[in-house]
Amino acid sequence: MIIKSAEFITSATKPSQYPPAGLPEIAFAGRSNVGKSSLINTLVNRKHLVKTSSTPGRTRLINFFDINKAITVVDLPGFGYARVSEKVKKNWGPMIETYLSTRKTLKGVVLIMDIRRIPGQKEMDLIYWLNHYSVDSILVLTKTDKLSKNKQTQQQIDFAQALSVAKNELILFSAKTGLGKDALWEAILFLVESRSQHNQTKVPCI
Repeated sequence: MIIKSAEFITSATKPSQYPPAGLPEIAFAGRSNVGKSSLINTLVNRKHLVKTSSTPGRTRLINFFDINKAITVVDLPGFGYARVSEKVKKNWGPMIETYLSTRKTLKGVVLIMDIRRIPGQKEMDLIYWLNHYSVDSILVLTKTDKLSKNKQTQQQIDFAQALSVAKNELILFSAKTGLGKDALWEAILFLVESRSQHNQTKVPCI
């Protein structure tokens, strides 16, 4: 996909602060420190659209970005970081679940996982939410450049077993090398188009 524009729209913690519903939305979710910000920046060919930090758990708001005036990318707060206060942790779950359950323009969620760490309960909980609210998902394994090709393959198999999905449903991604960028865009556009046709809404030309 050719990126012509990528702009920050707004941040929110509750529905009244969301931007007006219109363009199809794709949300990005994952445990803190899985490389979510780097993935989004790589995907939209921008170095600093989404702020990256060496301190996990910094993203505490739902951030909306306009891509090509055609798709809204939604950066959800990371979850599962131990050093974040209990109050913040308790707020994150309801904030994310409210967005997933109420946002009519949401077409799917990209669930991002570090390929070096088999998914835990937090990932399983999010997958349960997505299934419960009939939200389609795209599963992505990041930081593949940290492992050898053989180890990548083995981890992909282990993830598939843990999540009860087919191995080819897991997209291997590296913000450093660009691996998986085209495959992820293909999956996103397929979701946007198929979901929009299902809902009989018109999708802007991308």
